Amino acid sequence: LLSFLPERSNLTGVRHILLVLSGKGGVGKSTISTQLALSLRHSGKKVGILDVDLCGPSIPRMFRVQDNNVHQCDSGWVPVFVDQDKSISLMSIGFLLEKPDDAVVWRGPKKNALIKQFVADVAWGDLDFLIVDTPPGTSDEHISTVEALRPYKPLGAILVTTPQAVSVGDVRRELTFCKKTGLRVLGIVENMSGFVCPHCSECTNIFSKGGGEELAKHAGVPFLGSVPLDPQLSQSLEEGRDFIQEFPKSSAFPALTHIAQQILDGTLQRSS
Repeated sequence: LLSFLPERSNLTGVRHILLVLSGKGGVGKSTISTQLALSLRHSGKKVGILDVDLCGPSIPRMFRVQDNNVHQCDSGWVPVFVDQDKSISLMSIGFLLEKPDDAVVWRGPKKNALIKQFVADVAWGDLDFLIVDTPPGTSDEHISTVEALRPYKPLGAILVTTPQAVSVGDVRRELTFCKKTGLRVLGIVENMSGFVCPHCSECTNIFSKGGGEELAKHAGVPFLGSVPLDPQLSQSLEEGRDFIQEFPKSSAFPALTHIAQQILDGTLQRSS
């Protein structure tokens, strides 16, 4: 069975690989990746996040570990651990830059080489889930990531959109990308879906509503849920705090935990 895999693989201890994709920037892929990791951790899972957004690596900042360095061990790079229990581990180009403001001005081949190295050379150990946070679009970084992960049979992709038609149109292209590369779509998340007033709890649809759900229905893929704009969620991400633990009464909390639960239910069904 293992003859299909490279002889020495750092991903053999990883049970499920998920990619977080969107055709558009600024829809909250890193937010969804971060909150999904936290939700899965609270369900007792061990999670890694591989941040392949080389030009805008925001994952280290969202976990408040942006000043950490990556160390080498016999089997490659040791990921950065978020907590004492080592239940969430991260790898990002953000840890490899000399200065946090350094821009990554690279052509495709250099980016592709780093992505391959990230997939092959990070010593994740045993993980229940590896979440791959990607840049916007359907460019060579995405092709490199999918190709490098293919031998390890990724579980599939979660697509993130915001409700308005322009965003949904870009995500429709991402669905085509998944089809062409043979990547299963686990479902669509509509992020920034209305703003719930913290005082009166009324929901205002700032960016219109329902585009993500409609797209899921049209494409015949699951709709995983709508996550409202939530100042407490933004604050948690800015300060590197655990939103899932600290704000269970927030309007975004049930949406995020429901998305994680559907991923868990799906993996149970497939392994039974």
